[in-house]
Amino acid sequence: MPSTIDVSPADSFLVTPRTAVYVDSAASAEVEAIGDYAANMIASRSGAKSQRLAGGAAPDSSITLTLDPSLATLGDEGYDLTITRTRVRIASAAPAGLFHGVQTFRQLLPVAVEHPSAYQRRLIAPAVHVADSPRFAWRGAMLDVARHFLGPDDVKHFIDVMALYKLNRLHLHLSDDQGWRIEIKSWPKLTEVGGQTEIGGGAGGFYTQAQYADIVAYARSRYITVVPEIDMPGHINAALVAYPDLRCNHTAPEPFTRIGGASNTLCVTNDSIYQFVGDVVREIAAAAPTPYFHIGGDEVRSLTKEQYRGFIERVESIVTAAGPRMIGWGEIAPANIHPSTIVQHWNKDSTVLQAERGGKVILSPGPHAYMDMKYDSTTALGLKWAGFINLKTAYDWDPATLIPGIGEQSVLGVEGPLWAETVMTRQDYEYLAFPRLTAIAELGWSSARHHDWENFRRRIGAQGTRLAALGVNFARVPGVDWSW
Repeated sequence: MPSTIDVSPADSFLVTPRTAVYVDSAASAEVEAIGDYAANMIASRSGAKSQRLAGGAAPDSSITLTLDPSLATLGDEGYDLTITRTRVRIASAAPAGLFHGVQTFRQLLPVAVEHPSAYQRRLIAPAVHVADSPRFAWRGAMLDVARHFLGPDDVKHFIDVMALYKLNRLHLHLSDDQGWRIEIKSWPKLTEVGGQTEIGGGAGGFYTQAQYADIVAYARSRYITVVPEIDMPGHINAALVAYPDLRCNHTAPEPFTRIGGASNTLCVTNDSIYQFVGDVVREIAAAAPTPYFHIGGDEVRSLTKEQYRGFIERVESIVTAAGPRMIGWGEIAPANIHPSTIVQHWNKDSTVLQAERGGKVILSPGPHAYMDMKYDSTTALGLKWAGFINLKTAYDWDPATLIPGIGEQSVLGVEGPLWAETVMTRQDYEYLAFPRLTAIAELGWSSARHHDWENFRRRIGAQGTRLAALGVNFARVPGVDWSW
């Protein structure tokens, strides 16, 4: 829901064959790419390009994208969208805001905009002025590709749908007990052995570093930052099968291909372990630089508190030296970590400790945000340890008041994790993610004063035809009047 919106019901903007997208004559290549994205969106053919405005005002029936420093109060992701009968103007202080403004314009157009080859496609947007900016900097989704592998094209499709709802972080869970999913050239058996398994005994799979870099670049073109996660020191069985010397007894455990978690961990008292961790972090950070690196750190049961905390603190120094900012699940909070490290809450944990030391937290509360939970008792896919999560449950919570001691100033944002114990195909992932991920997106973007379940329930129904047009296998959850 936008911060401000004023509608002029008597007027509308019609996209015609002569409608063109213009960027400023001095626009950067980045802004021009957003213009090309918008031009392709409204065109009935692929390969449409934006035009540079050489001088004067844009002609009638035009769409202009403008960087405007006076809009700095809206932040890098905020935008100002004005639609009149003759023109559309999208302005922002930074390119990310322009891209988000294009997404709002897209949602104001009829669903036919998602069908470029539709016969006699007619695109009309209401005359409106929207000024908007996000509540939280972090608005994310997590894909677990370790329990079951999801190919690059399917990840890109998920990214495209994330962009529509202005989500800006894709957390990729790249390793777990059941599989290792990214090439590490200095440790080739991680994928040669650890990448060949998954839950149920399937073939597994992995991304080469080139494929991973391509995913990161594709996400970046949609203003989404990829956050790689290598879970450690637990949830590491696939790596231990590949390299038994990473284990204290130097023997390979059996492959773990069922739901649940193995009890095995890295041998954190062995200095050579930290060479392994350093190689993994450095290769992933070098393959496709991103600002963050997630080390997992959850559900470690076979180490003492001192061993666990010592490992976390040592790994933090390794990640920091490689360049990214470290993130870990809530269990890392009791360690002596730096306030710049980010703690991700998921269950009853000590996340509040990081807020108390001045750090930031990401909220992914299991009973609200875990998209691998069933919608209700009739849902075929999913688990239920955190309870059933229907659309209202996913939407109806406030990040600023969820945890005593963690106020809005400590909340970096929200994220919906989708663990893959029970999902295998892109369609499976989509069924559990949508429409609940749209609730997470709205919690992350819209201000608390616009938080209204009944209003959201009415608005989300209109997204049914759009999601269907995009080929998304969303759940037709009850209580919503899905538009068809």
